[in-house]
Amino acid sequence: MALRLRTLGLILLPLAFAAGLGAAWAWFHSGASWQAHLTRSTIAGITLDGTLRRSTAPPAGVAVAPVAAAQAAFLTSGDYLRLEGITKPAFFTNVSILDSGPDPLSGEVLALVIASPDLRYPVAELAPAGGASAAEKLGAVTRLLATYCSEPVIFARAGYSPWQRVEGTAVWGCTAAPRDLRLPAVLLSLLALAVLATLVMDTSAHFGRFARALHGRRRLGGPDAYAVQGPAELQEIVTAVNSYLETERSQLASRAAVLSGVSHDLGTPATRLRLRAALIQDAELRQKFETDLDAMTGMIESVLTYTRAEMSAETPRRLSLTSLVEAVAADYQDLGKPVELLRPAPQLAAGGRSVFTSAPGHSAIPQDQPMLAVARPLSLQRAVSNLIDNALKYGRRASVGLSATAEHAIIAIEDEGSGMSAAEISAVIAPFRRGDNTKAIDGFGLGLTIVATVAEQHGGRLYFEDGRRGLRACLEICRN
Repeated sequence: MALRLRTLGLILLPLAFAAGLGAAWAWFHSGASWQAHLTRSTIAGITLDGTLRRSTAPPAGVAVAPVAAAQAAFLTSGDYLRLEGITKPAFFTNVSILDSGPDPLSGEVLALVIASPDLRYPVAELAPAGGASAAEKLGAVTRLLATYCSEPVIFARAGYSPWQRVEGTAVWGCTAAPRDLRLPAVLLSLLALAVLATLVMDTSAHFGRFARALHGRRRLGGPDAYAVQGPAELQEIVTAVNSYLETERSQLASRAAVLSGVSHDLGTPATRLRLRAALIQDAELRQKFETDLDAMTGMIESVLTYTRAEMSAETPRRLSLTSLVEAVAADYQDLGKPVELLRPAPQLAAGGRSVFTSAPGHSAIPQDQPMLAVARPLSLQRAVSNLIDNALKYGRRASVGLSATAEHAIIAIEDEGSGMSAAEISAVIAPFRRGDNTKAIDGFGLGLTIVATVAEQHGGRLYFEDGRRGLRACLEICRN
């Protein structure tokens, strides 16, 4: 069962807060533990100074033992590679600490030889001695040892006293360092953030996909019912939309059945009336009857055409707009109608800059490339035919042109001398509305309404412009 967004939020917010607290605790705990480790090493070094100079008790975790005479000779001579009891190969670091008393020249020097299997310690990183005592200086050295992960062995000699071996890995060695939890804290934070971001993006994606499906349904069609998935709120919305679509389909089916029945039922009396009108001896009266019958049947066909356009029963498919427009114009030309097909203007595409000139190059796009679009071919053909019919009815000629961008295609039909402006024609798009200059011309005021409906079904619009020779009707549709 899908959770509601409110419930999911009430669950995720405490979990995210707990993850943040856990990460913060691990981060600060690691920092505090590390500082405590360095402080213990510093205190151990301060205490060790008294052990080496005055033979006091060594600090906890530190063992001090005398060095054999043979090994002491190697230390004195600097022949460290011959030392025994250390891991080899080894790196050696020399440190000298002066116990400065009242007379600096009479101070005792504490010599240190630090043997490490991993590195030579950067004693240059130690802060200047300043007024620090010898014990504090030794504490700074042991703090430096604790900073790096190694297992060092210290050989120390205070003045001319014997060499001593100091083992303090339990205090400043690598194994004594606390566990660093900062990386797990960062990983925990990133994991919590990734989980939250994934859930938010997944929930948003469910709503976004459904919104795009509904937005393109009128233009591209859609399933009879949408799948119910995602959070509970979205499932309720999808269920309501499916119920609405079912009701809409039922109403459209009923409307289509009624109109089909009306068309069929009116066909029989119309046929009888046409047969009876043929028996009328008066030619003028017979002509009037036939004209009224033609008007009645034409009106019925127009209403049916408009209803079919509203129902969007045709399935969209990918087609060539160039071929469709050329075919419609060719049909009118075959009938001897003054319909002209305008070739599209050459389109230039900007290219990259040449190594020989700073001006960008341009290249012409081939004009024989078809303009493709996802559309309903029969509806689109009917709309173009209606616009051409209007141009021929109210003007002397019809010029058909096609242009396109990456997103839209525009089919433009311009008449010649219709006598109407773009502002005037925009007011007669509503059903059964006709202009003042059309009273002597047959029609029912549904042609432009059908075209506007087809344009909306294709994600576009119908608009008008004042052309060079007359009124230009522009049918804009979405290509993708």
